[in-house]
Amino acid sequence: MWLRRLWQGAADFGGRVSKPLVDRFRASLQLRVVFSTLITSTILVLIFSFVVAGSFTSGLLTERQDTAVEETKNAVERAAEQLAAYGSASDSALALTMQRIVNELAEDPVYAPYVMLRTADGTVTKTHPVAGFDEPSEELQEVVADRRIATQHDTFALDGGESMPYLVVGSYIDLNIDYELYAFYPLDSQQDAVSLLRTNLALAGVALVLLLGVIAALVTRLVVTPVREAARTSQRLAAGLLHERMEVRGSDDLARLAGSFNLMAENLQSQIGRLEEMSMMQRRFTSDVSHELRTPLATMRMAADLLYDTREDFDPITKRSTELLQHEIDRFEDLLQELLEISRFDSGFASLEVDAIDVGRIAEDVVEGLAGLAEECGVRVSVGKPARRVIAEVDPRRVHRILRNLVSNAIEHAEGRPVEITVAESDTAVAVAVRDHGVGLKPGHADRVFDRFWRADPSRNRKTGGTGLGLAISLEDAKLHSGTLQAVGELGEGTLFVLTLPLQSGNRVITSPIPLRLDAKALKPGPSIAASRPSPAKDAAPNAVSVNDASTEDEEAPHAPQD
Repeated sequence: MWLRRLWQGAADFGGRVSKPLVDRFRASLQLRVVFSTLITSTILVLIFSFVVAGSFTSGLLTERQDTAVEETKNAVERAAEQLAAYGSASDSALALTMQRIVNELAEDPVYAPYVMLRTADGTVTKTHPVAGFDEPSEELQEVVADRRIATQHDTFALDGGESMPYLVVGSYIDLNIDYELYAFYPLDSQQDAVSLLRTNLALAGVALVLLLGVIAALVTRLVVTPVREAARTSQRLAAGLLHERMEVRGSDDLARLAGSFNLMAENLQSQIGRLEEMSMMQRRFTSDVSHELRTPLATMRMAADLLYDTREDFDPITKRSTELLQHEIDRFEDLLQELLEISRFDSGFASLEVDAIDVGRIAEDVVEGLAGLAEECGVRVSVGKPARRVIAEVDPRRVHRILRNLVSNAIEHAEGRPVEITVAESDTAVAVAVRDHGVGLKPGHADRVFDRFWRADPSRNRKTGGTGLGLAISLEDAKLHSGTLQAVGELGEGTLFVLTLPLQSGNRVITSPIPLRLDAKALKPGPSIAASRPSPAKDAAPNAVSVNDASTEDEEAPHAPQD
């Protein structure tokens, strides 16, 4: 168990340490190309070095072996001339002759410095030097006994010295007495040559890999630099700096890329300029038309009011026409006011008139103002808020308009089911949630409900005859406060709108005290009891409006709990 924990800790530490390097590696094309070049070139250099070193070593040893075999043959002929006179291994002079032959061969620089001469049956053996002379391998002796010349590469410690590589050449001397001659040729010079070659190959390989890495870095820099410049220029273009362009150098492919990028930027700038001009003309047209319509609308309003006030004197058809005229003029006036408000948002002239006010009280006023609509739709509207007042620096008129739009929209779509309004606060923000249990929203409609003139169900009958601009204006009002207005809904489960505003004007909303979830737990500001309004009787109509406050016994009640 502790080994697993130790391994896990080491893995976590390694991950934390290597994460910046991994992120840097993933983010840099030049670094990846250079790294790949270094790895590939290192593998190729290693393969080349092994091949060259192996070929050189094999050739060197082959050449030395051929020379040693020729020298051994000459030594065998020289020894055979002096040993041919002996016919018996028991001859007392044979040992002296063998010793003299070994000494002469060892002292002659043409032959091997170490020589072993013995009879085939092994009864007489003389070596030079006498002390510390290892025997050849049994395999070599068997081949020599088969009357052939054999070679062996091995390490021997001759004359009591250190072990060194030797080339042993064994040969059979066929006389009256069978002899075996073994010549030991040191390979220290060949070993030094191979070591020098390997060292040079290693140094050359390292230098070659580094050189290839530098070349790859320079080459990729030539390619990556224009790409990075294009990325920086595109980021500036995305930030609104439409005059930014890439520098065109030369006439190669990269230069053509820069030219094409600049042409694209110019076309985008021209197109965006035309769109901005069209948008400005559209906003100016909307503003001008809205202002121009105010004068005839005022005249129509005066005439309609006069007709509406005397509608009782008309016949039924004229009376109904007068009422319809009054209703449509009201809608026309509301639409005109909202168009003027939208034009102020579009032109950037909308401003806040901030005042420190109780947001919960605004919610209660909205509910009281929409009591008639709630009664007509058969919807019960309730307000839940903290015990103490939720004071925020907001524009009361705009917040009232936002909540009125949200609550009226919830009543319209509640399908006779209750609508809950929840007020909550945190250390930096205040939130108002409007929850209905009506038709809900289809997937993807939560982001479109704030579009201008958009309706989820155009065929749906409305009680208020809305203009389709209410939620769009509400969103602009929330943004003007540096706040947020979000929506979430599901078919058959209802819809939840959450308005979040900073407590202090000028701050921005980071998190909302009310999460954007449809579950009931997210909409509980805390324990609450019925306040100033009496609870409706059991047989009261289901469309009653109630306002729920937390207990007012403790004015220093804590903030609403947050999920």
